[in-house]
Amino acid sequence: MDNKNVGTLQKKGKVEIDRDILLSIINLATKEINGVESLTNDYLPFYKKIIKPKSEGVSIKFNTNGTLDVDVYVKVYIGYSVPDIAFRVQENIKNSLNSMVGIKAGKINVHVYGVECDEEM
Repeated sequence: MDNKNVGTLQKKGKVEIDRDILLSIINLATKEINGVESLTNDYLPFYKKIIKPKSEGVSIKFNTNGTLDVDVYVKVYIGYSVPDIAFRVQENIKNSLNSMVGIKAGKINVHVYGVECDEEM
């Protein structure tokens, strides 16, 4: 018996992941961060808001090197540090994509499109 290939991974096919699954993972990873009020489609023109309701606040682009570039558009609560929220969103998206579907993130851009006041203030 030849034990040279024991423990090696052999590629025998491909795995396809639906774009909506990736959008959902990124959406949830963003909303988990304290200080994020919501994702927003305010950056889109009116007609695209009607066409792409599932991509709420998230834009993704696959690169030729196998990485995924992500843009998220958020509204944050007043009183939170925007650079801190942006960093935590980037880290959470990167970790979620890697652990859930094994995709490495390229650029992760966080765009803050508004600051919301908490109802209690």
